[in-house]
Amino acid sequence: MNIKNLSAAVSAIVLFGVAGAALAGAPNPNSDDTQFVSTKTRAEVIAELQQARANGEILNNDNYPGPVVTVASSTKTRAQVIAELKEYQQTHANPSYGDLVFVR
Repeated sequence: MNIKNLSAAVSAIVLFGVAGAALAGAPNPNSDDTQFVSTKTRAEVIAELQQARANGEILNNDNYPGPVVTVASSTKTRAQVIAELKEYQQTHANPSYGDLVFVR
């Protein structure tokens, strides 16, 4: 490598180093530098959390607000559902997905 190329490489490294140092101290234009000021005490927040837990509003590892999960309860037995499926398969002549389900 000749002296001209070496000099250009060193100059580029110094230039990028200076530019990086200058940008490191610059404020981030995307950040909001205002300080957050809470209107509630820690005790009030904890009390709200406990109330939400008691109401069942937090169900998923304290992810607030948690999804409200409802479980549908069936009014039919497994045997009744199987009987309905077999009846449907017998009364409908057109092949469909339901006709492809085999029930023991």
